[in-house]
Amino acid sequence: MSGDERVYRNVGEIRTFALRQARMSPAQRRDYQRLASRFCIAFQQASCDVRAAFGDPGLPLIAEIGFGMGETTALIAARRPECNFVGIEVYKPGIGKLLGLLESAGLTNVRIIAHDAVAVLQTMIAEQELDGVHIFFPDPWPKKRHHKRRLIQPGFVELLRRRLRRGAYVYLVTDWRDYAAQMLDVFQAVDGFRNPYGGFCDRRPWRPETSFERKGRDRAHAIHELWLERI
Repeated sequence: MSGDERVYRNVGEIRTFALRQARMSPAQRRDYQRLASRFCIAFQQASCDVRAAFGDPGLPLIAEIGFGMGETTALIAARRPECNFVGIEVYKPGIGKLLGLLESAGLTNVRIIAHDAVAVLQTMIAEQELDGVHIFFPDPWPKKRHHKRRLIQPGFVELLRRRLRRGAYVYLVTDWRDYAAQMLDVFQAVDGFRNPYGGFCDRRPWRPETSFERKGRDRAHAIHELWLERI
């Protein structure tokens, strides 16, 4: 087994998300059943041409990991029609919600993979395929004994590096101060990225403020944003 294979296996051995057992609403279930064949890409255990699923496969390809209920994904896709977006999520009510949003807004530049993001990056996404990655408010796993489950770890960042083209970006947002510090430390320690800001950055004008974000502010949680570029 190569060193890279060990890194990837170690990333996948620990679940980095908590699977919420919420039922889909009737509308979400209906939209899932009607629209999945149009917008979803089936997970497979092999590299595939994700770009071919879009009407214009030549546009920059941005992956969003863990899009939740999908409102931010839809708004960013509407604001950035010059890019294609692939959302990776396991939460079925959120997938159903986003499907309905895509249809109602007439968006054609979003596709969805309903599977664990680590497995998708390991098996489906080719090396140097992505032009950007969005990770907004990942599960903070606040208890210290659970910090090993946080998504942003050296092995995962190395996996991201291999999937990103040179000049591509990673955009992270969290309202947990210690997780923000960990993110910053991990990217500073891993080769292949540069931080043009030297630390945290301001919100990009095309990223909307979410209801989740406003709730965090109400709890006096500062929002930390991090922008890294692949070199």
